[in-house]
Amino acid sequence: MREKLMRFMMGRYGTDTLNTHIMFFVLFLIVINIFVHSYVISLLSYALLILEIYRSFSKNIYKRYSENEAYMKMIAPVSRTVTLYKKRLSDRDHRYYRCPQCHQLVRIPRGRGKVEVVCPKCHTHFDKRS
Repeated sequence: MREKLMRFMMGRYGTDTLNTHIMFFVLFLIVINIFVHSYVISLLSYALLILEIYRSFSKNIYKRYSENEAYMKMIAPVSRTVTLYKKRLSDRDHRYYRCPQCHQLVRIPRGRGKVEVVCPKCHTHFDKRS
């Protein structure tokens, strides 16, 4: 059975980031629809599910790839912010501050007391507790 599925999917696009996000949004809409019981939400979830299936089984790989690239460019600022936030949460050895003048993110080691910080971008001096 697995081999038949692999042969069927050969030459088809499959899944990517856009498909994954569409699927999570569909699941979110289904959960919302359980509580709200709206036909509009139901139709929207079905339409997005059909779109996700269409994109997965499409043989026009170049077009699906360009759609995914455009989507990735659109969500890049949000993705960078989430990645930076995760990194800051996992880094327990440093504290992060913004420069008061240019808003550059500056990392200083924890446990040093009151420290004079020099911004690497604009060379502004400011005092912070580490």
